[in-house]
Amino acid sequence: MKLVNLTILLLLLLSLNSVSDDNIDFKKWKKNFKVVALKKGISEKTFNITMQNVKFLPKVIEYDRFQPEFYEDTKTYITKRTSNKKLKKGLDFYKNNIILINIVEKKFEIEKELLLSLMGIETNFGTYVGKMDILSSLATLSYDKRRSEFFTNELLTLLRLVDNNKINHETLYGSWAGAFGFFQFMPSTIKNYAFDYNKDRYIDLKNSEDAYASAANYLNKIGWKKNGLCFKKVELNEDVPSQLLNVSAKKIHSKKMIKKYKKYIKNYSDLNIKDENQKVAIVTPDKDIIPNALTLSPAYVVFDNYEIILKWNRSLRFALAVCTLKDKFRNEI
Repeated sequence: MKLVNLTILLLLLLSLNSVSDDNIDFKKWKKNFKVVALKKGISEKTFNITMQNVKFLPKVIEYDRFQPEFYEDTKTYITKRTSNKKLKKGLDFYKNNIILINIVEKKFEIEKELLLSLMGIETNFGTYVGKMDILSSLATLSYDKRRSEFFTNELLTLLRLVDNNKINHETLYGSWAGAFGFFQFMPSTIKNYAFDYNKDRYIDLKNSEDAYASAANYLNKIGWKKNGLCFKKVELNEDVPSQLLNVSAKKIHSKKMIKKYKKYIKNYSDLNIKDENQKVAIVTPDKDIIPNALTLSPAYVVFDNYEIILKWNRSLRFALAVCTLKDKFRNEI
């Protein structure tokens, strides 16, 4: 027993020393980052105001290493995010915002069901937008070496938005990864697609009007096709070549006309595909991630719209969940 207690104590001390070292190194990083930010055109006034209370957040590193996309099987992941409870909450949100939602759908040619699905999965219809200090989160991930370049650019973009008076830095609380608002926009997404829909001279992504219209604008600009197919679940034959299967969301490969895949799909006749010349790919999202996962199950043929959701979030399961919840809303509205 004493040996166990001593081991635990040693591990705790090592952990505390590691955090202490990170805090020291983070302060050095912050000084160097200020030089970079000023060279990139960020005013010193903005930098000092926004970054003065920024600190290293060890929890953010833990979250980055342990994301549900990387450990939950597809069935569990989708079931959690497309529950009847979430469906009901979304229908209530629709009834309370029906004028805005219908106008936005018509203006941007994006189905209301898709926007409801994304808002529901991202923030449970604005009820959980995150409480993390985004500036500290982005700074921590910028300091961390795993994806430093990406998060450094996101942090610089956010500082530039504050510098240009488009975002109020005092409102910047959201997800551990630096995403913000009802649809969890990263800073680069805010810069490129968010706008002041209600004309109050301020982009407020925790306001239904700005957030909803900005999400629709984003989807429209990245190529979502209204009423287009997203995915179809399939049963694969054992002889399907493994090189045709997509197990990663980084880049979808082996896109072919769906009729080329016909010989590999047991339930092809059940898919009810009207245009057999449209290009699809096959994804097997559990393979290579979930221990002891079957090679060919679950499996899905995915269409162009599916890849649009991957631009929103590079996760095979996330895209499947979004389109699943979207279809549930379509059956109810």
